[in-house]
Amino acid sequence: MIKAVIFDLDGLLVDTELIAYQIYKDILEKYGYQFTKEEYSQNYSGKSMTVNVPHVIETYQLPWTVEKGLEEVLRAEERLLTYGVELKPGARELLAFLKENQYKIAMASSSIRDRALNILRENGIVDYFGQFVFGKEVEKGKPYPDIFLKACEKLGERPENCLVLEDSEAGIQAANAAGIPVICVPDMKRPSQQLLDRATAVLDSLDQVIPYLSGEG
Repeated sequence: MIKAVIFDLDGLLVDTELIAYQIYKDILEKYGYQFTKEEYSQNYSGKSMTVNVPHVIETYQLPWTVEKGLEEVLRAEERLLTYGVELKPGARELLAFLKENQYKIAMASSSIRDRALNILRENGIVDYFGQFVFGKEVEKGKPYPDIFLKACEKLGERPENCLVLEDSEAGIQAANAAGIPVICVPDMKRPSQQLLDRATAVLDSLDQVIPYLSGEG
């Protein structure tokens, strides 16, 4: 029986993947490179900034240390986020449904804590969440299970009584490794069919999670 729902943030709950793509596109254009959405989708989508920045530096031979790259990307993201970031379709309705039906709600994201909480506050949904786990709280990030197991611990629920909502391949792998059922709602990069087959369900949008939990999915 599902008693708690654990949300990813980027690409699942909020539409930040396009912002991330724009950041790397703008940076690389300054150094004379073209950066396509297809390249972002294949090599960077669904991965954390701490993974993507070293990859960009190495691939394009940028004259940066990793620390300098992280500073540049964070600064660019802060500027773009001042314009706001939209919730994914059905997000607010799903959170309201879960609260009304007394599900426990958590977030497990590799994002930086302050960044994530600011996004949630700006969209007026931070109070729906009872627990949070962020990347720096665990030794190994997704696809390792640590972040989801930590969320179960904070929720006080066994993994089999929780449900993970994810968009990425690494998220599916992490939930599987933690022994938690996972619903995938693909974003910019659709996970491989092999990984989609390991999800409990694959849905087109968050508003389809309500009928799924109501036994109609």
